[in-house]
Amino acid sequence: MSDAPQSDGSDVNAPLHYKRVVLKLSGESLADSGGRGISGEESGEIARQIKLAHDTGCQIAIVIGGGNILRGAQFSGSNSMVHEATAHYMGMLATIINSLAMQDALEAHGLQTRVMSAIPTDKIAETFIRRRALRHLTRGRVVILAAGIGNPFVTTDTAAAQRALEIEADVVLKATRVDGVYSDDPEKNPHAVLYESLTYSDVMEKNLRVMDATAIALCSEHKKPIVVFNFKKNGNIVRAISGENVGTWIGPEKKQ
Repeated sequence: MSDAPQSDGSDVNAPLHYKRVVLKLSGESLADSGGRGISGEESGEIARQIKLAHDTGCQIAIVIGGGNILRGAQFSGSNSMVHEATAHYMGMLATIINSLAMQDALEAHGLQTRVMSAIPTDKIAETFIRRRALRHLTRGRVVILAAGIGNPFVTTDTAAAQRALEIEADVVLKATRVDGVYSDDPEKNPHAVLYESLTYSDVMEKNLRVMDATAIALCSEHKKPIVVFNFKKNGNIVRAISGENVGTWIGPEKKQ
């Protein structure tokens, strides 16, 4: 890691370790402190950091969850009014709402963007087509991938892994509100240990809550690395794409 000061992560001349990334954001990352709705302030700050990362020359695709609006799982179990599959489709629509908000936040910072949805919504977004997404990325546009993969019972974590494979991204960047992957919930256990590096097997065997099992399995099968980091720390997105030791790196072998 360089000794040069990088307090705000704004060094656009930083070496580009990852040329194309999928940035996975939770829906709650766009919300206020209560975790609900969409905050212009929060969305704008994320957009500012993504702009800094984009200025390095990195090609960025974004997958956003919908938990700040609705989670499909909330209709499972005793709540039988809405079929679980229907609830998952409702959750996909929530990700489209978040994607449109993120699009406007990014464009307010001067970035060209395209929202591409797995569910056809011709009036507000392009339908996801792999080759078209690749063309957008190579032309310098930020691509926001909405509606998961268009099927119920598939999380947006799995969608991020799937899209990373389809567009040949170098890494999946999992943005969280904590510094990486811990041995336990750091907000409940002050003695929880932060892992700097893990293998896919470590994640599965230790039952660590990083991404869902299907997403981890996809990344493991195709040796697609994952970096889990705190996006709330100014400049961390730039540091992550520059390959700095930020957060927790997950791959076939532990990082040396």
